Amino acid sequence: MIPALRIGTGFDVHRLVKGRDLVLGGVKVPFELGLLGHSDADCLSHAICDALLGAAGLGDIGRHFPDTDPRYKGISSLLLLEEVARLLREKGFEIVNIDATLIAQRPRLRGFMEEMSAKITSALSISKGHLNLKATTTEGLGFEGRGEGIGATAVALIYKRDEPIV
Repeated sequence: MIPALRIGTGFDVHRLVKGRDLVLGGVKVPFELGLLGHSDADCLSHAICDALLGAAGLGDIGRHFPDTDPRYKGISSLLLLEEVARLLREKGFEIVNIDATLIAQRPRLRGFMEEMSAKITSALSISKGHLNLKATTTEGLGFEGRGEGIGATAVALIYKRDEPIV
């Protein structure tokens, strides 16, 4: 029996500001600006959460971790990823793979991708081969190109155990 595959997409963006740490994929990236948000504002982890939740038909990150809830003030987004993975498995889903892209003009992120990958795969309890991370610039265009913020996109493929393709 071939299990039914489900796909979800995620997108998140946060404004760059002074006085905040820059956390991406659970990694503190040295930079003079950080991302503004209720949690640690890790847009990469948030995009992955949304992609996984969407694939499972479970809404979005705001539904599960509202920015009006003080429990999530300053929380590590890796903890949110862990909770999303737990929720998916509780509902009978398994992660096939995730492909995610960070969009930032600065800072250069290439040197941090392996550590981000390790932290995300650990939080999701998946092997390294099930996650592909990339980073790109916008060639100076848009809010990312002007250095006003950082964005991330993600696509997740999951399957539900014991559910045949119809």
